[in-house]
Amino acid sequence: DGAMTYKWIGAAMIIAGCGGFGLRLAAAACLEERRLSQIMQLLRRMQSQLQYQLTPLPELCSQCGRDVGGPVGRVLQSLGKELESRMYPDVYSCMRAALQADQELSPACRRLLVQLGRELGRFDLAGQLQGLQAVSAACRDQRQRLRQDQQVRLRSYRTLSLCAGAALAILLV
Repeated sequence: DGAMTYKWIGAAMIIAGCGGFGLRLAAAACLEERRLSQIMQLLRRMQSQLQYQLTPLPELCSQCGRDVGGPVGRVLQSLGKELESRMYPDVYSCMRAALQADQELSPACRRLLVQLGRELGRFDLAGQLQGLQAVSAACRDQRQRLRQDQQVRLRSYRTLSLCAGAALAILLV
């Protein structure tokens, strides 16, 4: 009788573990969407600051990074510091250095920020604004792909993980 109790406890733990994995996948997808929204917010702020106030790039990055916050904001603040230190020859190299310290952003967000680093500081104001619009369009496309059928996909993550846990528990009990 005691052995059967341990089996049921083990089965419950397997189901909970698999269910937790599914919930984690769903949470990661939602977090990715929030980070992409932060990047879009950042790009809008940068466009308006450049267009209307002609803010110097190191100050622009630091200020927008503080405004946006989170991992995206920290990378931009780090970019501002890298630009001020003038250790690297261009914004792209500074962005790559700023991203090295980050461990939270997904590969998709990192690619967008690298693209931003390629666009900033290379052209005149009109060229930089065009570059920001290109990064914004890429970010919008990425977010749209993520949002496509998101509710169905998230429900599937949760359901399949619980079913897999139940199936595994049945096999082991």
